[in-house]
Amino acid sequence: MIPVFKPSLGEEEIAAIRETFASGWIGIGPKTEAFEQRFAGYIGTPHAIGVNSATAALDLSLKAFGIESGEILIPAITFISTAHAAVYNHATPVLVDVSQDTLCMDIDDLQEKITDRARAIIPVHLGGHPCDMGPILELAGDHNLIVIEDAANATGAVYRGQKVGSFGDAGCFSFQATKNMTTGDGGMITTSHAEIVERLQRLRWVGIDQDTWQRDAHPDHYSWYYEVTEIGYKCHMNDIQASIGLVQLQKLEVMNAARRRIARIYDHAFSSIPDLSLPVERPWATHAYWLYTLKMHQRDAFIAHMSRCGISTGVHFMPVHHHPCYAALPADVPVAERIWKEIVDIPIYPDLTDEELQRILHAVKTFYLPG
Repeated sequence: MIPVFKPSLGEEEIAAIRETFASGWIGIGPKTEAFEQRFAGYIGTPHAIGVNSATAALDLSLKAFGIESGEILIPAITFISTAHAAVYNHATPVLVDVSQDTLCMDIDDLQEKITDRARAIIPVHLGGHPCDMGPILELAGDHNLIVIEDAANATGAVYRGQKVGSFGDAGCFSFQATKNMTTGDGGMITTSHAEIVERLQRLRWVGIDQDTWQRDAHPDHYSWYYEVTEIGYKCHMNDIQASIGLVQLQKLEVMNAARRRIARIYDHAFSSIPDLSLPVERPWATHAYWLYTLKMHQRDAFIAHMSRCGISTGVHFMPVHHHPCYAALPADVPVAERIWKEIVDIPIYPDLTDEELQRILHAVKTFYLPG
């Protein structure tokens, strides 16, 4: 089967891991610190904090800004971690409808659903397409709300000339195995708020005021002494992950360009099929194409057809309130209710071969034009 996702890894990553193993330091340490600095520079923020997942990034970001109750506005179509992060912090997720074309948060519905209990907005750059951050930031400013960008799908995406993850109070990224760049598993928080950096570093390392590398980095001694200043969590990055991340970050622009090349081939091949809606790229956006999402009326039959052709597909994502644990959430989201039944993702990754690409093109066309 041709998979929907496939990480692009090679000898450079193996060499980087070998170097880290040889150093004798594989926990949080110099590679993590170097990766944080380079990732912050790439996104365009002064600070980046490495964690073990985007889920942890979302959770800790809300904690760092002191959110412990109230309402957090999230899109109805997103990975479940966006909702979980609100609940982890004793807040209620409020579901905002999505735009039909980008599947990102609908600005008009967002405005209608902000109440005096709102504390934060988590816009999700779904599938790699940036949200329209300008109006979101304006609404957040008008209502004194924190903005946490969920950029788990969108490393390298650009909004009006600036990388996503640099607009909100914090940006949260995923380096899970299927993402645009990977560390196997992992995540990153980006921020321009210097005042929360030390707290984020404590929260990711069980509340300890200095991690092992910080204590070891003193030139004259290794200090065993540390204090636990608050209840924290065990969700830091380590140097094995960071060594992979440093290599992947160097490759990211090339890998994303390969995704865009494949997307253009799909666009050209499918543009004349009447029942098929293709992904959009707004004029102010540079899509990172973690997903290439089609919309169609015969989605389930299409998925079965592609499977028979040896091609995997995906659906990203079922609306939050369709999961049993969120079934009681109010959900006035008519676009999301309709559109999620039509969306399907076909394979897109940098190492997709020409032969695999031709198989995918043929399979899609034969579904609509049999014989």
